[in-house]
Amino acid sequence: MGQLRVEKVQEFIKQEISQIILTELKDPRIGFVTVTRVEVTGDLRSAKIYISLMGSDEQKAATWAGLTHSLGYMRTEIGKRIRMRFTPELTLHLDESLEYSARIQELITKIKQEEGNL
Repeated sequence: MGQLRVEKVQEFIKQEISQIILTELKDPRIGFVTVTRVEVTGDLRSAKIYISLMGSDEQKAATWAGLTHSLGYMRTEIGKRIRMRFTPELTLHLDESLEYSARIQELITKIKQEEGNL
C-alpha cells in the first residue's frame, strides 16, 4: 500500500475521531481528550489511536472507561465516513508525551529558580 495513502487515511481518521469525541459522544465520563496521532497498518486493517488525557487520575480513568466503551460506535462512524473496503479495527493507546514534556519543563523551571537564588 502506498505510504501517501496510509498517511492520508491516518490524518482523516485523526480528524474524524477528534470530531466524534468532541461533538457526538454524550458520555458524561469523557473529559478533556486530545487525539495526538493515529498509526494505521500498511494494509489499512487496523489503526492505533494515541490519546492524551488531562485531569486528575479519577477523571482520566473515567474518561478512559468512557472512550473504550464507545470504541465500537467510533469504528461504525469511521466506516460510514471513509470509503474503503474494510473499516480499520480501532485500538486506543494512552499518549503520555504531553505529561512528560510538562514534567521536564517543570524541572527546568525549578533548576533555573534554584540557580537564581544562589
